Amino acid sequence: MTKFGYTLMTEQSGPRELVRYAQGAEDVGFDFEVSSDHYFPWLTEMGHAPHAWTMLGAVAQVTQRVELMTYVTCPTFRYHPAIVAQQAATLALLSDNRFTLGLGSGENLNEHVVGAPWPMASVRQERLIEAIEIIKALLTGEQTTWVGEHFRVDSAKVWDLPDQPIALAAAVSGDSSITKFSPLVDHLIAVEPEGEFVQNWDAARSSAGLPESRKIGQIPICWGPDKDRAVERAHELFRWFGGGWHVNADLPTPVAFDAASQFVTLDDVADAIPCGPDLDEIVEAVRPFWAAGFTDIAIVQAGDESQEQFLAEAAGPLLEKLRAASA
Repeated sequence: MTKFGYTLMTEQSGPRELVRYAQGAEDVGFDFEVSSDHYFPWLTEMGHAPHAWTMLGAVAQVTQRVELMTYVTCPTFRYHPAIVAQQAATLALLSDNRFTLGLGSGENLNEHVVGAPWPMASVRQERLIEAIEIIKALLTGEQTTWVGEHFRVDSAKVWDLPDQPIALAAAVSGDSSITKFSPLVDHLIAVEPEGEFVQNWDAARSSAGLPESRKIGQIPICWGPDKDRAVERAHELFRWFGGGWHVNADLPTPVAFDAASQFVTLDDVADAIPCGPDLDEIVEAVRPFWAAGFTDIAIVQAGDESQEQFLAEAAGPLLEKLRAASA
């Protein structure tokens, strides 16, 4: 059965609000919750960027059932992989083993803040592979020393570990990343409903003798009682998507995203993101994900000011429709 999640969007809400929304999302029936992990919002209008790990620690204390996940953390620039391993272990303990560590190769928007040069995509993937190996070694509880091409670790040990292994997931964007990451992690993350990604991922894991994994996707929506206002809100906050991830990964600041998205129109956004009160329209927008083989799909509701109304009025009926359609 397909699982449906709620996105804690750190770029558009403050930490206290996110903790409140997390509790509401569990109450209304979402299966899991994912959190973005940014230092900057994509656009100035979004207005927020609290520390995801601190917020998730609080979320772990106000929820009891939902799975939690970073979607995604980059463990190669702003965070050293040894620190990510420690953070993941602590959050797994605080959440009673409800945590999955979602990892990716990062965006310049968030990682430039530490002053490191931003390399080409192939190098970013090399760094992520090495980081995953370090994280996996540390999560065994063994003292770890590592001298690699990109990272050094000196006699590190994670002292507080959960009693169950922490699942790792990696964000992929094509065949190259599928080949590299499918044998290293437990689950796939992707934001496009590409059936070929899922098939190639499953084939790669099967040929390596690895068990079947979860395929975790994400889709933005902008539910609201007034369709025109919902389109305006989606355009104001989510027009940054227009450049695609291969462009977005390299842009350094919200000002750059604003410039890159200046020609994205209201119609462009309305064509790409289901907006307004029609829950059946939202279901049809989500359908390609489970049709492509995704097992888990996280919903992103655009706009901080709309979250409480969405959770109170729309989320429950939407989940009913999504579960009936996906079944």
